Amino acid sequence: MNDFGVRDVDVVVIGAGQAGLSAAYHLRRTGLLPDRDFVVLDHAPRPGGAWQFRWPSLTYGKVHGMHALPGMELTGADDRRPSSEVIGAYFAAYEDRFDLRVHRPVEVRAVREGEGGRLLVETSEGTYATRSLINATGTWDRPFWPRYPGQETFRGRQLHTANYPGPEEFAGQRVIVVGGGASGTQHLMEIAEVAAETTWVTRREPVYREGPFDETVGRAAVALVEERVRKGLPPQSVVSVTGLPLTDAIREARRRGVLDRNPMFDRITPTGVAWADGRTVDADVILWATGFRAAIEHLAPLRLREPGGGIQVEGTRAVRDERVHLVGYGPSASTIGANRAGRAAVTEIRRLLEREREQELEPEPAAAR
Repeated sequence: MNDFGVRDVDVVVIGAGQAGLSAAYHLRRTGLLPDRDFVVLDHAPRPGGAWQFRWPSLTYGKVHGMHALPGMELTGADDRRPSSEVIGAYFAAYEDRFDLRVHRPVEVRAVREGEGGRLLVETSEGTYATRSLINATGTWDRPFWPRYPGQETFRGRQLHTANYPGPEEFAGQRVIVVGGGASGTQHLMEIAEVAAETTWVTRREPVYREGPFDETVGRAAVALVEERVRKGLPPQSVVSVTGLPLTDAIREARRRGVLDRNPMFDRITPTGVAWADGRTVDADVILWATGFRAAIEHLAPLRLREPGGGIQVEGTRAVRDERVHLVGYGPSASTIGANRAGRAAVTEIRRLLEREREQELEPEPAAAR
């Protein structure tokens, strides 16, 4: 800590989900020590990243593509337990095994330019001056709510996936589910078992994917997302370009008519929704399964955004500032992508730190003495 009460570190990691823990693990492996050389800050009350907030009916057996963190497998998990419990316990054990010393709950308010090439990370536990930053804040804190005419007049309940409580609360109700992603279809299939009536609405026709999600398919999907962030456009999720896996459960739901898709409505009425052709549907609940946006508002003082609205990224490095790396952003938003991004970010940051230290050790030119 310096004379101004600011703590000096080489690296600040913001976020302790999959990407943040992966980065912390690789920082540890390179010889950096937590609370001396780097610090991990997490706003959540306990380990588990965004998983700790998932609805109870999302059991571990329903989770698609959960990849283990580097250096420690997730074994012996009960498929019937809520994923929030299974993955929360796994992340907690991981933090303990590798002594990552995550600080929580800590709110990061802003990241600004400091003195001497440092970044100032302003938080609820004080300010850190750091040589580099790994941002791993994900998307869970920024649910996306589309706006439609008449939305404020609806007399029923509106909620987002981020607040989905499980299907029991919708028993006997008429529910409109908006969104064609994995969450939307999962919600719809659960709610249809107990609701009086369900209606599924999406902006585009859903695309179903048959066959295994192998490495070739995964690479192609990631490449499409990566192309957007290289252009400085807001990232799309990997899932948005892979399509929905055509599982037995989805086949059965389609056969029963649960997944009969309607085009997007034009307006919301006090009692439901309406289309321009005069069709209406009454509802007690509108559930917005409309995804999330990257939680990066705290980086605004650094002016990293491009005219397209996103942060241009090469690999994990922000093009406008080599000290800033974004992991779990765009192409690294999947669990396996987050692991790889953590390692890649640490590799580049080690090079940056070594270069800076070499420059600090260089003797001053004689004329400057």
